[in-house]
Amino acid sequence: MTWTLVPAARFAAFADRWRRLHADSAASILLDADFVAPLITEFAPADALLACCEQAGQIVAMAIVVPAGRGSWATLQPSQAPLGLWLQHPSQPLEPLLRALLRALPGMPLVFGLTQMDPLLTPRPADEGHVRTLDYIATAHVDLTGSFDDYWEARGKNLRSNLKKQRNRLQRESTATRLEVCREAWQMAEAVADYGRLESSGWKAGEGTAVHADNAQGRYYRAMLEAFCRRGQGSVYRYWFNDRLVAMDLCIEDRDSIVVLKTSYDETVPSSLSPTLLMREEATRRLFEEGRMRRIEFYGRVMEWHLRWTDQVRTMYHVNYYRWAVLGRLRSTSRSTHVPE
Repeated sequence: MTWTLVPAARFAAFADRWRRLHADSAASILLDADFVAPLITEFAPADALLACCEQAGQIVAMAIVVPAGRGSWATLQPSQAPLGLWLQHPSQPLEPLLRALLRALPGMPLVFGLTQMDPLLTPRPADEGHVRTLDYIATAHVDLTGSFDDYWEARGKNLRSNLKKQRNRLQRESTATRLEVCREAWQMAEAVADYGRLESSGWKAGEGTAVHADNAQGRYYRAMLEAFCRRGQGSVYRYWFNDRLVAMDLCIEDRDSIVVLKTSYDETVPSSLSPTLLMREEATRRLFEEGRMRRIEFYGRVMEWHLRWTDQVRTMYHVNYYRWAVLGRLRSTSRSTHVPE
């Protein structure tokens, strides 16, 4: 088992190998090369490395890794990536891969952090030996089984009643609602620009974290969505009050799930109306009726509205691999961790 390290900026030269491993491992769409490549372009620091592990002539693991403080490395984790940028062949156990990688990294690091792992995709390892895990966040999904009417009847009475009242009010005010789904690559530049304008109407504009068509986030989402739309796996949901755009979702899709990457709404809409929830109700109904997907993934920290939408919640986690097992035990005792939330 041999790890090779090259600058992450050379990802394009290794993209075919990443794609083959991604297909062999049946990994999440969030680890597809078309998702990862623009992340590296826009957000990877100059010292980020692409790590490739080969065994018996076969690539068995790949990752994008960065220095993460004194004596430590971790998977690259920009906020736009719900999962740690790590792929491994299902035939390979995790601990030997981490052990070999830690030995291969520059500077003899004491710990390597594997960030934001999903237990639905990768079972959480036991806390033993050199390995320690840490809760990251609880996240939610919606199972698209059965009919929408049965699903909706199982939601809380307050949610159903509140949205019904909002729709009645909009009807009285002659405000027509409309859900539009954009799937063409040529539509993504305008969609991302529109999304940026929605975010700029709210608190993110004041903090400088809003998406704009010409900033790194805007360039990333445009390039990534265009790539997925060319494959028929990208979608942008836009919700309108008459001719006024009031809410949007940026999404990608795999064989059986749709991942909602970003959501924004017009914060100048009166607080008595919830354009995001109205959009979510119509979008969920459409997904149930289409029957293409089995699951809606949100991959954000569970919020109160998620719990009104679903009771399907799981806890994502980090993994720390320590050069010496005693370090892991000491960290567990002190309740500290290398990998931050």
